[in-house]
Amino acid sequence: MTLTSSPDAPTPADVLGTGVAFPVGVNARGQLAMVSGERAVTQAILTLLMTARGQRVMRPEYGCRIHELVFAPGDATTLGLASFYVDEALRTWEPRIDVDGVQAQLDPQDTARVVVDIRYRIKGQPEPRSLVFPFYRSL
Repeated sequence: MTLTSSPDAPTPADVLGTGVAFPVGVNARGQLAMVSGERAVTQAILTLLMTARGQRVMRPEYGCRIHELVFAPGDATTLGLASFYVDEALRTWEPRIDVDGVQAQLDPQDTARVVVDIRYRIKGQPEPRSLVFPFYRSL
């Protein structure tokens, strides 16, 4: 007995989805640029983290509370809250991933910048992934 996949069976890119590329642009054919698969997940994570809670009128709970820390001191409490807020946003709003860990630390070369290291796995895929998100505490 041989198992074959149906031509109608969804591919991993189908399951992970397709969305508008960020930053928004056009492709070589003059159409709106799109991303799919793992790249769509990465861009969705970045969009989530760059969106402050309350910024979207029709979905005020969407976003990450890390933006509440813009003027917070560069201490252990702020770093702990930054890690917590990113972890909370990812677990709430990105169902395509499992979060393995989030750790925030001050950038030694620029103490106004918090570097958030995110470890995650795309559901159904065994490979661990990581993403570094820079957050600036002062404007």
